[in-house]
Amino acid sequence: MLIYLAEYLQQYFTAFNVFQYTTFRAVMAALTALVFSLLLGPWTIRKLTALKVGQAVRTDGPQTHLVKNGTPTMGGSLILTAITVATLLWARLENPYIWILLGVMLATGALGFYDDWRKVVYKDPNGVSAKFKMVWQSVVALGAGFALFYLANNSANNILIVPFFKQVALPLGVVGFMILSYLTIVGTSNAVNLTDGLDGLAAFPVVLVAGGLAIFAYATGHAKFAEYLQLPFVLGANEVVIFCTAMCGACLGFLWFNAYPAQVFMGDVGALALGAALGTVAVIIRQEFVLVIMGGLFVVEALSVMLQVSWYKRTKKRIFLMAPIHHHYEQKGWKETQVVVRFWIITIVLVLIGLSTLKIR
Repeated sequence: MLIYLAEYLQQYFTAFNVFQYTTFRAVMAALTALVFSLLLGPWTIRKLTALKVGQAVRTDGPQTHLVKNGTPTMGGSLILTAITVATLLWARLENPYIWILLGVMLATGALGFYDDWRKVVYKDPNGVSAKFKMVWQSVVALGAGFALFYLANNSANNILIVPFFKQVALPLGVVGFMILSYLTIVGTSNAVNLTDGLDGLAAFPVVLVAGGLAIFAYATGHAKFAEYLQLPFVLGANEVVIFCTAMCGACLGFLWFNAYPAQVFMGDVGALALGAALGTVAVIIRQEFVLVIMGGLFVVEALSVMLQVSWYKRTKKRIFLMAPIHHHYEQKGWKETQVVVRFWIITIVLVLIGLSTLKIR
C-alpha cells in the first residue's frame, strides 16, 4: 500500500525511489511485523487472560505440562494480524500471489480459531473433529491449487523440480499440479500444528524456513538470477518475499512471549495458518521438495505421529514413548528447553542444506 504513496511522492522527493526495491520493502515488512507483535503482545496476553482463553492441557500428554494448564492460547491471532498488516502496507497489492497467500493463511487461521474456541469454551482438548478439519483444509488447498495452476499455466511453470538434479523438471498436468499442491499445503499445515507442542518449538523453525523460502522467492522472481541459478522464472514471485519476511518478523515478535516459560501459546489458529502459508509459498515458487528439506523437522514430527498411530493399531505396541517425537525425547529425560534448542539447531542445518541447492543447480 505504501509503495503507491511513494510512487506519487517520488516526483517531488527522489529519496522515495527506495520503495521500488524489493529488499527494502522486505526488511521494512519484517520490522513492521516485529514491532507490531512486540507492542501488541502484552495487550493481547492481558485480553486473552481476561477472557479466560486458557489452554486445556491433555491429560494423556507429559505430566510436566500440566502446570501449563490455563496459560492463554490463541496467540497465533497476533501473528496473523501482524503478517496481514505488514504485507498490506509493504507489498504490491495488484500481485495475485499476495492475495492467495493471505486468503490461505486467514482461511486456515479461521479453522484454527474455531478449533481453539471449542477447546476453550467447551473445555475439550480434542477440539473439532478430524473429518471437519480435513474438509475445511481440503477446500482451501484445492481452491488455492486451482488459482495457482491457472497462474502457473500462463507462465509455463507448472513443473515439478527435484533438488540436486539440474535436468530433472517434470511437467505436471492439472491433476498432478492439484495433487501436489494439496499435499504440500495440507501436509505442511498439519505438520506445523503437530510441532507446536513445546514453548517456542514451532515459532523459530517457521522463521528459519520462511527466511529460506524468501531467498528462493527473490531469485525465482528475478529473471537474471533465475536463469543463472537454473530456477523457473515466476513473474511476480519477488512480492512473495514481502509476505515471507513479514512472517519472520511476526513470529520473532511472538517468540518474545512464547519462549520458555511461555506467557502465551500459539494455538491452532497460528500453527495451522503458518503451515498452510509456507506450503503455498513453496507451490508458488515451485520448491515443494526444498520445503521438505528445510522443514524436515515438521516432516519428522508428522511422520512420528503417523507411524505411532498406524503401528499401535496393528500391534497394540508403540514405536516411540510418546508422539509427536518431541514428547518422546521429553519422556527419555530431556528438559523441554533442551528439546527445543536442539530441534532449532537441526532446523538451521536443514535450512542451510536447502539453500545449498541454489548453488548446486
